[in-house]
Amino acid sequence: MQEERKLAQIGKYNIKAISNIVGILPGTLRAWERRYNIISPVRNDAGHRLYTEEHVYILKWLVQKVNEGFTIGQAINLYEAKEHKSSNDRSLTENLQSDALVNRIVSSLLSFEESEAHNYVNDAFSLFSVDKVLFKIISKVFILIGDKCRNGEITSAHEHFATSFLRTRLGMIYQNLPNNKHLPKLIAVCGPEEKHELGLLIFTIYLRRIGFQVIYLGASIDSNDVEQVINEVNPAGFIMTCTLRENLKKTIDLAIIIKKIKPDIIIGIGGHAVSTCESPIMDSIQEFYIGSQQSNWDEWLKQNFNYK
Repeated sequence: MQEERKLAQIGKYNIKAISNIVGILPGTLRAWERRYNIISPVRNDAGHRLYTEEHVYILKWLVQKVNEGFTIGQAINLYEAKEHKSSNDRSLTENLQSDALVNRIVSSLLSFEESEAHNYVNDAFSLFSVDKVLFKIISKVFILIGDKCRNGEITSAHEHFATSFLRTRLGMIYQNLPNNKHLPKLIAVCGPEEKHELGLLIFTIYLRRIGFQVIYLGASIDSNDVEQVINEVNPAGFIMTCTLRENLKKTIDLAIIIKKIKPDIIIGIGGHAVSTCESPIMDSIQEFYIGSQQSNWDEWLKQNFNYK
């Protein structure tokens, strides 16, 4: 199914061919494109329009409605309403598929079935984009494993095995992402005495995918080394995560120290211990809090780096 979808999106018909296939004049087709933006043909190296099988389907559907007596504007409104309904159906199907994969990956990891877990993750990449795999599947697996560990439902051996597996898969994504040298440079590291780095790695991949330069340091470093790292890198931002409640105060204290070292630096703090803390602690670190959802991250970046 995924392969068929990709093939349907490959441009292969020029405007003369598409005109013959769907039965409309090239000038009419160009007018529809300009006025309604219903399709966007790709261009080849010579600058000529190339239409896909998906474009053929859309245009045939519109021509049929026009032949039935609708105006092209009415036909396009009908098509968009139809697509919206189909989109909702696809969204529900995607959610069911992703939830099923999450459960299968978790089950495989808790049974120490590494190859099986890899197969399910590979299935996820064949069905969804990297972002959807990251946020709809791997992040959920990470959260479920963490919850089970905190609730005493699994052993530390299960948690270590699952964490190692997820770190490997996330590392593969991270290593293949480029750094954009035109966007601010950030440092990402776990808070003091923190070793749970998966949440930080997910956020780092998110930042790298939208173009930020991120130096990922992983598990916590010696607090005495922080000033040297900041002086060497001169980052615009310093990101930390804290999973364990007992390490939260040390993480906040380090953020304050970093601000004294470099007053103009942007500090970001996230993680389970931060998102579950109560007032007045949350009030005291609100300026640093990144949030736990992608929408929170987008807002944080917009406020601190004017990123849209």
